[in-house]
Amino acid sequence: MAKVTIDGITIEVPDGTTILQAARMIGGDVVPPAMCYYSKLETSGGYCRTCIVKVTKGSEKDPRPMPKPVASCRTTVMDGMVVENTVSPDLLEARKGVVEFLLINHPLDCPICDQAGECHLQDLSYEHGLAKSRYEFKRREFEQIDIGEKIKLHMNRCILCYRCVKVADQLCDGRVHGVINRGDVAEISTYISNAVENDFSGNMIDVCPVGALTDRTFRFKSRVWFTKPMDAHRDCKKCSGKVALWMSGNEVLRVTGRKDRYGELESFICNDCRYEKKNTTDWNIEGPRNIERHSVISQNHYMSLRQLKIDVSKQKELAEKAHRDKQNTQ
Repeated sequence: MAKVTIDGITIEVPDGTTILQAARMIGGDVVPPAMCYYSKLETSGGYCRTCIVKVTKGSEKDPRPMPKPVASCRTTVMDGMVVENTVSPDLLEARKGVVEFLLINHPLDCPICDQAGECHLQDLSYEHGLAKSRYEFKRREFEQIDIGEKIKLHMNRCILCYRCVKVADQLCDGRVHGVINRGDVAEISTYISNAVENDFSGNMIDVCPVGALTDRTFRFKSRVWFTKPMDAHRDCKKCSGKVALWMSGNEVLRVTGRKDRYGELESFICNDCRYEKKNTTDWNIEGPRNIERHSVISQNHYMSLRQLKIDVSKQKELAEKAHRDKQNTQ
C-alpha cells in the first residue's frame, strides 16, 4: 500500500494505482478531467493531457518535485507522494492551455451537434477554456462519412483520443478501422472503405467524448435534455442487457449503455440491444435514471423541487464566475 496526498487529502491505495485512480477514490473536485482515459479499455490514456497534475513531492524516499506536470492517468502513485490539482494556479493555467489546443481544430457547432448536452469537451471548455479562440488560421476539414449502416463519422470534431480504436481492437472481431496518416492530417478512418459491422461496434459511439461518432438512428431526432432517460434491462445472450432508454413519451428514440459519474460505460452492450430493440415491450423498465447535475443534460430532469432550487442557485454562481473570467481575459 502507498499513501498519497491530493489537494490536501491523504488516502492509502494499493501499489500500482495511478494518480487519477486515487483521485477518483477520493471523489469530488479533486478528480482531474479525462478525455482519453477509459478504465475498462486497456492501454487507454496519455493522449489528451487534460488530466495533468502537479507533483510537488515525488515520494518519501525521493521528495524532489517532478519538474513538469504529469499525466495522472499514466503516473503511478509512490508512497508519500504529494499532488496538487485544483489548488495549483500554475497547473490550472497549464490545463487551460491543453484545452485551447484541443479546441484549435474543433468546430464551434454545438448548436447543431447531437452530442451537445453530454459532450465532455463542451463541459471541459466551459470549466477550463477561454472565452474566445486566439487561433487565426484555417481549421482542418474532413468530409462526413458513414463508417457503417448505423454510425456517422464527423472527423472535424475528433480530438484523436483513440477510445474508439481501443474498442475496435479489444471488443470487436475483425477490426477494420483505426488512425491513418500522422500529425495534423491524422484521422480516424476505415481501411479501404470497409464498413464497421461488428456486434459491439456501437460502443464506439458511447465511448466517444465528443460528437465525432454519432448514432445515425438518433441523429437530429431530439435534444437529450428533452428526452426521458430510463434504466431498463432484458435477457441477452451477447451482453449484460442493462441499458439506458432515451424516450419521448412511449417512443424509444435511442438505446445506450449505462454510464457512471465519469461518463464511462458500466458495461458494454451489443448492437442487437442498441439498434434492434426499440419498443418498450422489449424491455423491463426499472425507472428514471439519476442524471448528473454537471451539464445542460440535467435540465428538465429533477427528482424533487429542492433539487431544482439548488440547480438554479448553482447556475447563478457559474454565470457570475464566467462573467468575471471574461472580464479578466479582456
